[in-house]
Amino acid sequence: MPRPIHLPELLSPAGNWECARAAVANGADAIYFGLPRFNARMRADNFTPADLPELMRFLHSHGVKGYCAFNVLIFTGELADAEQQLRELENAGVDAVIIQDIGLARMVKALTPKLRLHASTQMTITSPEGLELANTLGIDQAVLSRELSLRELERFRANESPQVPLEVFVHGALCVAYSGQCLTSESLGRRSANRGECAQACRMPYEMIVDGELRDLGDKRYLLSPQDLAAVSEIPRLIELGIRSFKIEGRLKTPEYVAAVTRVYRKAMDAALADQDLSQIITEEDRYELEMTFSRGLFSGWMHGVNHQKLVGAMYGKKRGYFVGTVSAVDRDSVQLEEVPDHLKNGDGVVFENLSNTNDEQGGRIYGIRGQWLDFQRGRLRTDFIRPGMRVFKTGDQVLEQKLRQSFQGDIPLRKKAKLDLVVTGKAGEPLVISVKGQEMVKVTSGMPLEVATKRPLSLESLKEQLGRLGGTGFELGEVEARLEGDVIVPVSELNRMRRALVEAAASLANLGEPQSVAVSPTTTLSAMLEHVSQTPNNPEPQSPTTSTNLLVLCRSFDQIEAAIESGVKQLYVDFEDIRQYGEAVKRVKEDGRAEIWLATPRIQKSGEAGFFKLIERSEPHGVLIRNLGAIAYFRDAGIPITGDFSLNVANPLTAEFLKQTGLQRLTISYDLNIEQVMDLLAGAPPEWFEITLHQHMPMFHMEHCAFAAFLSTGTDFTNCGRPCEHHKVRLRDRVGMEHPLKADVGCRNTLFNAVPQTGAQFFTGLKQSGLRSFRVELLEQDKEESKRIIQTYQALLRGTRGGEDIWRDLKAQSQLGVTRGTMA
Repeated sequence: MPRPIHLPELLSPAGNWECARAAVANGADAIYFGLPRFNARMRADNFTPADLPELMRFLHSHGVKGYCAFNVLIFTGELADAEQQLRELENAGVDAVIIQDIGLARMVKALTPKLRLHASTQMTITSPEGLELANTLGIDQAVLSRELSLRELERFRANESPQVPLEVFVHGALCVAYSGQCLTSESLGRRSANRGECAQACRMPYEMIVDGELRDLGDKRYLLSPQDLAAVSEIPRLIELGIRSFKIEGRLKTPEYVAAVTRVYRKAMDAALADQDLSQIITEEDRYELEMTFSRGLFSGWMHGVNHQKLVGAMYGKKRGYFVGTVSAVDRDSVQLEEVPDHLKNGDGVVFENLSNTNDEQGGRIYGIRGQWLDFQRGRLRTDFIRPGMRVFKTGDQVLEQKLRQSFQGDIPLRKKAKLDLVVTGKAGEPLVISVKGQEMVKVTSGMPLEVATKRPLSLESLKEQLGRLGGTGFELGEVEARLEGDVIVPVSELNRMRRALVEAAASLANLGEPQSVAVSPTTTLSAMLEHVSQTPNNPEPQSPTTSTNLLVLCRSFDQIEAAIESGVKQLYVDFEDIRQYGEAVKRVKEDGRAEIWLATPRIQKSGEAGFFKLIERSEPHGVLIRNLGAIAYFRDAGIPITGDFSLNVANPLTAEFLKQTGLQRLTISYDLNIEQVMDLLAGAPPEWFEITLHQHMPMFHMEHCAFAAFLSTGTDFTNCGRPCEHHKVRLRDRVGMEHPLKADVGCRNTLFNAVPQTGAQFFTGLKQSGLRSFRVELLEQDKEESKRIIQTYQALLRGTRGGEDIWRDLKAQSQLGVTRGTMA
C-alpha cells in the first residue's frame, strides 16, 4: 500500500496500572484511562489525580501518550469541578482528553489549551456533516461511531482532510446501541450510560412477542447482545482510508487481555505498513489469544455493513472463550469429546454450554486427559447435567496467562528510537531551514536570517553535534545533509530552539499531527463563560409568571395528529416510521390550518442519507425537529426553522449556548437530568431557549441492529429481509415481564421504547416558575381517543385546573402498566 503521510496510532485501554504496563510493553502508541469522576467506565479501577505525574512520566519515557477519558455529560453544578480536573490533567502533562459533552469541549479550548481535544464516540459522529459541525469546536481528533462500515468511512475522505485525524474502534465489546444515544440504564434503573454507569441491559435475555404471541426462537435468548468486534483483518484497508488511530475497547478488562490484544494489533499494523500479507502474519495462535482473553464470539462488526444474521448470535451475553469440541459421551467425573485439540492440556478451564440457562453451566479445570476423555476433580461436575452433543469451550489457559503476564512484569525496555534524517538548507540573508527527509511537512525555519561567518561557520560536524542532542525524546539522529551556500552562521541558541521545534513537529506527525491552533484569550475563565451565557439577550417578549405556556405534541400516526388538532394543540411534531408519508401529513395539517407541523429527522444520519433530509425539505413543513449534528447545517441553510431534540444531549449552559448559535430556536433538555439538574440549567441560561418532555415512553435502545430482520427473517439487511417491521407488531419481554415496544425507522434502525410511560407533571409548577414555557407530550401507540385523553390531561395541567400530583395518580390508575415519575425524580 502507499505509505501514509502520518503513521497510524495503536490506542489501548488502561483501567489500572497493570493494564497500562501491559499496553506499553506490547506495543501501544498511546493509552486511554479514566479518573474516579467524569468517565464512561466508572466500574474500572481508574487512576487518581495523584497518580497522574508518575503515570505520564512512565508513558512518556517509553514514547507513549496518555489520553484521559472525560467522556460523560457534565451537569451545570459540576462545571467548576470539571474545570479543576481539566487543570490537573493539563498540569500533569496528559496529552489529550476524550470528550462527549460539547460544553466541556469548549472549556478545554478556552481554559486548558495545552490539552488536545478528542471528540468521543459518545458524541455520535456518524457522518462527514456531523464531523464538520463538531470540528467548529476545534477538535484535534474524532472518534467515529462503531456502526460505520469501511465504505462509509471512505466517504469521510480522511486522506484529504488530515487536519481532523479520525479514530475508530478495531477490537472489543460492541454496544448494541449507538454510543451517546442509549438511555436504557437511565430509564430502567437511573444509572445513565451517559454518566459511566451502564447496567448492560443489552447483555440480558429477552423474549420476542410478535403480534401478541410469544415467538419460539429456540435457544436464542440474548437478542440484543452482539458478538465482540475483531477487525484485525481490516487493518490494511483502514490504513489506506487514512484512519489515524486504532482503538481497542476494554477499560474493564484484565491486563492479560490488554497485553494479548495490543500485541496482535501491533503485529498487524506493522505488517500492513511493511506491505506484508496479513493472512500469513496473523496466525491461528494469535486468534486463539484474542478469543481466550475475552470473547463473546469474534466478528467484524459493522466493517462490511450490516449483517443481521451474524452480528448478534443471541446465544449468550457473557464471555464464552475458545471452541474446543463437542461432547460424545459422559461418565462419572469424565467427559469424552469427539476430538481433543492439541492445545488442550491439564489445568485448562472448560465450560459445557447450556443454552437453556447460560448462568447455570457445568465446568472446571482438567485434571487429566486420556485419549478423547477429559478427567475432572472428583465431584466437581454434575455430569447428569452434561449431555452428548453439548459444545465445550475453553475458558482458562494458565500457561497463556503466565506468558502474557511475563510480557509486562519487571522492567519494560525502552523502545528503539526513530531516526531523523535531516536536510539543512540556507544562505546568507535568508533563514536557515531544517527539514526531515521524506517528510516535507516536517520542517522548521530560523527566526532570523543567516549571517556571513567570520569564524566557526556552520559545518556538517557542528550541525550534527547540536541537532543530535535528542536524549529524552523518541528520536535519534540519522543522516544529515548540509546544503549551505557559503560560510554562514546562526546563534547556537537558535539552533537549539529549532531542534526542539523539529522534535515537536516530528512527534506530532508520528502521533496524529499538530493540534489545531485556536485563538484563546489568556484571561478567559469559566465564570466569564457562564456569565456570557446568562447575560445573552432574552426574547423580545418579556417573560412573566402570567406568560402563557405552550404544549407541543409529538405524533406517530395520523390518528394522533387528528387527536392533537381536535384538542386545540397549536404545534405538532410528527415522527413517522415511514417518512414517505410526511408529505401527506404536512398537506393535511396545512389544509386544516389550525396548527403548525414540524417534522422529525431520523436520530442517526450517515453519509449518503441526505436524501432523508431532502424528502423532509420537499414536504415543506413549518419547521424541523433536529436529532443529529449533521442535520443542523442542512436545514439551517435551507431556511427552515429548527429545534434541537433530546438526542443532542444538552446538559449545561455552555452546550446550550453553542447549539443555540448554530441556529436552533429551542433545545430539548437532555433526558439524563433529574429535576434539580434541570432547574440548575434553567438558572444558568435563558429559560426560553428550552423545552422539556413531560410525558413519554422513554426511547431506550437506539441501534443499527435490526431485531425484526435478525429474528423474523433470514435476510442480512433491508434488501433481502422482506421488511417484517411493516407487517408485525413486536415487543421484547424482559426478565421481569415488561413488554417493551420495538420500532424501526426509515434507516432500518430500531428503537426499543420503555413499556412504562413516564410523567413529569408533578414538577410542572416549579418548571413554570423558573421561566420555562415550552412543554412536550410524546405519543407512541395510543389510538385517537387515548391520545385525546392524554393531551387534554396535560392541557388542564398547563391551564392550572389540575395539579401535577393529581395527574400522576390519575395516569397511574388509568394506565394498565402504570406511570413512573421518570428520570426527573
